[in-house]
Amino acid sequence: MPTVGALEFQRKFGEFQHQAQREPVEITRHGRREYVLLSADHYDWLRAAAQRSHRTEDVSDVVLAAVERAEMDPEHAHLDELLK
Repeated sequence: MPTVGALEFQRKFGEFQHQAQREPVEITRHGRREYVLLSADHYDWLRAAAQRSHRTEDVSDVVLAAVERAEMDPEHAHLDELLK
C-alpha cells in the first residue's frame, strides 16, 4: 500500500484519488498512520466481509467440533513455538 504524508496528499489530492481506485493509499501525519483512502467499491467489499464474519463465541457446535479435530500439517510445527 503506498504511503503519503498529509501535506503531499493535500497538494496532489486528485492524483491520490485516481490511485485509490486501484489500491488503498495510506495517509500519515508526523510519521504516523492516520487515514486510509480507498475506493467506494473496496469499502463496500470490506463492509460486506465484516458482516460475513462471526464472533468465535457464537460458532455452531458442528464448526467447534471440526476445529477441535483439525490437525496442523507437520511442516508448520515450528509455529507452535510462537504460542509459548
